[in-house]
Amino acid sequence: MIPSINDLLTTELEIETQPSKNYMMHFDKKYIVGTNDKQEAMKQVIFKILNTERYDYIIYSWNYGIELKDLYGEPLSYVCAEVQDRINEALCQDDRINEVTDFEFEYPERNVLLVKFKVHTIFGDVDAEREVTY
Repeated sequence: MIPSINDLLTTELEIETQPSKNYMMHFDKKYIVGTNDKQEAMKQVIFKILNTERYDYIIYSWNYGIELKDLYGEPLSYVCAEVQDRINEALCQDDRINEVTDFEFEYPERNVLLVKFKVHTIFGDVDAEREVTY
């Protein structure tokens, strides 16, 4: 008996994009109520990714979050180079984020690095920042 060709392999598949709805976190009043979508949801996603230490929480995939703990005690020149790569790697895991650019570094106090950057998403650009203690 000769095997027949399965039509499933030649059928065009349609890729459907899921909505980016997210529960709305109100950081100033410390509660969660309602939902947000698109660019507002992306601001929240960026905040959550950059404030979750990678590998520390079993509920998250190992692809989620950022690695910053091992930067403590390192020299500033090393931290500046590494933090840019780590922010880029952490955020680009999300397929709604195209790229991260325009990094600026400030030193508001000793052993603190403030990194400001622009995140280009499919919904528009988002300005973001992250403070790193080293």
